[in-house]
Amino acid sequence: MDLETLQNIWFIIIAVLWIGFFILEGFDYGVGILLRVVGKNERERRALLTTLGPVWDGNEVWLLTAGGATFAAFPEWYATLFSGFYIPLLIILICLIIRGVSFEYRSKRSSVRWRNGFDAAIIVGSLLPAFLWGVAFSNLVRGVAVEQDSFGGWIYTGGFWSLLNIYSILGGLVTLGLFVTHGAVFIALKTDGVIRERGNMIAKGTGVVTAVLAVIYLLWSQLAFSEKGWTWILVAAVAVAWLIGIGANMAGREGWSFLFSAVTLLLAVTTLFAMLYPNVMPNVDRDLPGLDIYNASSTLLTLQIMTWVAVILTPLVLIYQGWTYWVFRKRVSPSDIPNPYAGSLDTPEEAAATAERVASEPPGSSA
Repeated sequence: MDLETLQNIWFIIIAVLWIGFFILEGFDYGVGILLRVVGKNERERRALLTTLGPVWDGNEVWLLTAGGATFAAFPEWYATLFSGFYIPLLIILICLIIRGVSFEYRSKRSSVRWRNGFDAAIIVGSLLPAFLWGVAFSNLVRGVAVEQDSFGGWIYTGGFWSLLNIYSILGGLVTLGLFVTHGAVFIALKTDGVIRERGNMIAKGTGVVTAVLAVIYLLWSQLAFSEKGWTWILVAAVAVAWLIGIGANMAGREGWSFLFSAVTLLLAVTTLFAMLYPNVMPNVDRDLPGLDIYNASSTLLTLQIMTWVAVILTPLVLIYQGWTYWVFRKRVSPSDIPNPYAGSLDTPEEAAATAERVASEPPGSSA
C-alpha cells in the first residue's frame, strides 16, 4: 500500500480506538460518577464497584493504545496536541491515576473516613475526565490556533482558557451526560435489586436531558464546522440510536438499552472524526493551514510496520477482552457481598468492630 492509503487507514484505526475507549470507559466513568447516588450504603457501593473490578483497567488500555498509535502514526499531531492541550490532559492523567489507586485501596480499611475519601476521589476522578474529553474533542472539531515554527514543526499558540469556549463546554456537558446515562444503563444491566431499579430510573432522566444537549451540539457542529453534506446522515443516526436506547430502557429491555447506548457513542465519535477528516488539528481560522493526516504522519516504512503489528495483535487483544466480559457477565446483587466492611489492612480493633457489626445485621441486609 502507498503512503496516502496507510495515512487514511491509520486515521480510521485511531478513530476506532477512541470509539472503543468511549464505549468501555464511558460506562466506567458513569458508574464512578453515580457511586454514591445509586449506592446508598456500603454494601450497595461495594456491589457497584464489583461490576467494574475485573474490567476497569482493561478499559483504559484503549486510551493508552490510542495515544501510542497517534504518537507513532502521526507524531506532529501527537506533539502539537499534547503540548497545546497540556493542562487538560494533565488533569485527566492525574484523575486517572487517583481513580485507579482509589479502586485498589478503597476497601483495604473499614474506616468510614478512609472510604469516604476514596469515594470522593473516584467520583471526581470520573467526572472531570468525562467532561474534559468532550472539551478536547470539541476543540479539535472547532479548530485551534496553530502555526508552523521556524523549523517546520507545528505549535499551538492559544492558551488554556481559549479551550473553554461555549461550544467546547457544551461538548463537555454532552459527553458527561452520555457517560452518566451509559453508566446508569450498565448498572441496570449488571446489578440486581434496588440498585438496578435506581440505575433504570436515573437513565430515564439523564437520557432525556442528554438527548436535548446532544441535538443542539450536533446541529451546531454540522452547521458551523462540517463541510460534508453526508455527515448529516451520521447526525441523524446518532439521534435515532439514542432515542431507541431510551425507549428500550423505559420498556425494561436493559440489554437492548445498553447496546443502543453503545451504538450511540460509536456513531457520535464516528461523526466527530468524519467532520474532522482529513484534518487532525484544523486552524481555528479556516483560511489558514493546519495539521492534517498528510503533513502530520510518519514515514511509509513506519506505517507499514505498524500495520503488520496491528493485524497480528489486535484480534488477540479483542478476543481476550471479550472473554473477560463473558466470564464476568453475571449480575451482582448487594446480597452477594458477604462482608462489605472488612478491610485487609484493618487493625485488630477495627476487625473486631467490623465482625460485631456484620453479626448484628440481618442476613442479606443492605443496611
